[in-house]
Amino acid sequence: MNYIKPLYPYIIGCIILMFTTSFAEISVISGSIQLVLFGTIVLYPIWKTETLSYVDIGWPWGLVCIGLVTLFLGEGYSWRVWGIGALYILMGLRMGIGAIQFWLKGYIQKELPRYRYQRIRWERKGKTNIQAAMQIDALVQGLANVSYLALPAFIIASNPNPNISVFEVVGLLLWVASFILESIADKQKLGFLRRMKTEKLQNKVCEIGLWKYTRHPNYFAEWTIWNSLIIISIPSWLALRSSESLIIWVLLGLALLFVSIMMYNTLVYLTGAIPSEYYSLQKRPNYKSYTKRVNMFFPGFRNRK
Repeated sequence: MNYIKPLYPYIIGCIILMFTTSFAEISVISGSIQLVLFGTIVLYPIWKTETLSYVDIGWPWGLVCIGLVTLFLGEGYSWRVWGIGALYILMGLRMGIGAIQFWLKGYIQKELPRYRYQRIRWERKGKTNIQAAMQIDALVQGLANVSYLALPAFIIASNPNPNISVFEVVGLLLWVASFILESIADKQKLGFLRRMKTEKLQNKVCEIGLWKYTRHPNYFAEWTIWNSLIIISIPSWLALRSSESLIIWVLLGLALLFVSIMMYNTLVYLTGAIPSEYYSLQKRPNYKSYTKRVNMFFPGFRNRK
């Protein structure tokens, strides 16, 4: 029971979608695609190699699948359907192509630090069946794609209203800004690592560009990307009141809010900042002083003391 407990919130999310009038059919189709995707390129490789890092391939390509399903099955205003489908595809491709490159270079075949940290968590919780724990963790991310992470796309693509709301404009602008910032942060980090390799310097702290203002600008930008999708979803969620029962409508609204909470928890605690810093503090001598100068997640002014 302790092993499968992390699945419960996502099973609830799937149940909510299945009880909707608007999304039951598209959820079954999308969910089936996600399960096939995760089964073949995540769960099976994990079983064969005992390496959880294959999740990094399945999760972003799952977003691409959500985008494609939305494009083909969305029944709302065409510009809205194509727009949200394109956003999901861009999100998935940005990370998915990088994951494939990592796999080709052999990095995925080795356990990435954030997934090595999971083993420490499992040990603390008394989970001794590592294979079962890995499969459940991978299923959690797959079911997240099936349920909550697909929800903004489905809600937005269901809205037939041709009028564009201010929420949609603001949300789209925030999405574009966040997408650009995340790409810049990744490029700055990659450039820093390449320069350190060229100069034969090891275990240095990346404190350039956006990394001067938050220790994880890429994670923060990823979180704001999902928040922007929630903002874009607001008018379409309000429009669902006429087609969904009150309880389902309220649950859909709460599920949208849960997307933000879930992604924050993931990007800070589960596979993001905390696991990353656990190893950085051990590996990089100057990292501790870096943590005193720069905020971990939310950007802020540097403390020069």
